[in-house]
Amino acid sequence: MGIPYFVDKSNTCISSEDIEYILKNNYIFNDIVLVSKPRIIKVSPKSDMAIVWINIWDTQNSNNAKKIINRHFNVGSVIAIVRGTNMNPGVPQYKNCWKWGHLADVCCIQRSKYVKCNSPHMTEHHCEFTWYCKANTKLNPLRLETKKGDHCSHTFKCLNCKGSYLADLIKCPFWKYHFNKE
Repeated sequence: MGIPYFVDKSNTCISSEDIEYILKNNYIFNDIVLVSKPRIIKVSPKSDMAIVWINIWDTQNSNNAKKIINRHFNVGSVIAIVRGTNMNPGVPQYKNCWKWGHLADVCCIQRSKYVKCNSPHMTEHHCEFTWYCKANTKLNPLRLETKKGDHCSHTFKCLNCKGSYLADLIKCPFWKYHFNKE
């Protein structure tokens, strides 16, 4: 974490080869063998920082990972930190706030939000707690209350790009941005 996304104040994105060079030239990565190319994901579309996932060759009891996890190292004038993650971290979308490229330890949201309406309630309590499912006689046409146990029939927009789909679907340009780079 904490890797600059752009190389030397230019608009050139950092590459897997750049990451490999940085790692090979840093002493904390001595004896660490990468098993695949580093995976680079920009923290957010408006950020200049990246998160890099690396898969390392390790022993069954994770001796190599233990040597580097929570260690700091320099990338130019920036200090980066190595964090541990599950093998093959999958989709970097935090299910608490539904942001892409977002990690749990930097999220400011106190409670999980429902992917449909971005309100702080669990999925099964959506109709009870959201204004989408409450009756509203001031609207034209009139909005009826969704009965408890009925499926919510309202249309929702993506929380990230405001598209006509939910934030966890691959139709979202944020998903395409993070995964169609390679």
